[in-house]
Amino acid sequence: MAMHSINSQSVEDCFSQAEAELLEALFPTESAPYLWNPADPCTSAYFAELEQGFEFEDWSDEEITGRTQRLFAQLNSCFPPATPATLRASLSESFAARVPASLLDAIADRAQQIVSTNLTKAQQLVQVVGDFLPNFAEEDLLVLARPLAYAMRDNPQAVESTFGGVRVADWTELSPIEQARLSMAIAGYALEQLHA
Repeated sequence: MAMHSINSQSVEDCFSQAEAELLEALFPTESAPYLWNPADPCTSAYFAELEQGFEFEDWSDEEITGRTQRLFAQLNSCFPPATPATLRASLSESFAARVPASLLDAIADRAQQIVSTNLTKAQQLVQVVGDFLPNFAEEDLLVLARPLAYAMRDNPQAVESTFGGVRVADWTELSPIEQARLSMAIAGYALEQLHA
């Protein structure tokens, strides 16, 4: 019985020591703070000193390239892009209480088609919702889309937090303009999910 508690204690000590070493490696207390500004004159000297600590002389260019590609492949697998199923689930979770599911599905499908185009953000928003808002001219939709597109440029989470400046209500209680704004906010949210 005493042996088990000693082993448990030594395992906990090892984990505590490993955590402390990891924190020290990530946030060294005795060295200068990390230089975030690449235009700072001290930055090049700082990075040159750091690079001297790495020894790649034993590695060939092919080995470095191969290892780098494997590292980025592993990182990409940790943060997969939204798929049609995950996008629909995310839209449903965020908006199903206010918006018909058929509209959410249609926005998800259209956003998937539009996301890789070379259109401006405002044009992408209009392309995603234009077919579902036949009572609006494209120019009118662009007028409604521009403020949301500007907000998305400065702060991608703006869509999620503001819902396009639309009051939170049931879809049927919204005016046609509020429905258009909410549709664009949902389209913006979908496009941001696909870009993530």
